[in-house]
Parts: sequence; structure tokens; C-alpha cells
Amino acid sequence: MVRTPLTPEERERGERLGRLLREARGPRSMVEVAAAAGISAETLRKIETGRAPTPAFFTVAALAAVLRLSTDQLAAACSPAPVP
Repeated sequence: MVRTPLTPEERERGERLGRLLREARGPRSMVEVAAAAGISAETLRKIETGRAPTPAFFTVAALAAVLRLSTDQLAAACSPAPVP
């Protein structure tokens, strides 16, 4: 299956989500947070660095629960960037 290339806006949203997750993780290790969310540390690394800009909903939901992020915070991070 061939994936459609991501648009610049989709990549930007993925980067914003990654920044939010990194900030929420704080001093906790990537391994600790990933294990608590039931995902691999490599998956978390890809999401945090924007290399996986469109992670599965349940992956994001599990991370949000572990990091105590609200759906409002996630929605704000993943909403399209305002057009100037």
C-alpha cells in the first residue's frame, strides 16, 4: 500500500503534537512513559520527533492518559495552524 505524502500542514501538526508530548513527559524517561502507555519507546520517539505525524487515535489517547493531558490540550495541539 502506498501512502499519500503528508502536506506541510500535516507535518506541522505532527511536530506540534510531538512538542506537547515531550513537554508533558518532562523528566520522565521515554521508556517509562511508552511502557505505561503500552507502546514501544521507538514509537514514542517517532511521535515526539514528528517522524510519525499521524499516530493512531488509541496511541495518542493512551499517551494522553499517562501524561495527564486533556482532550482540549490535544485538540489545540493538533488543530490546523491559524492562517495569517
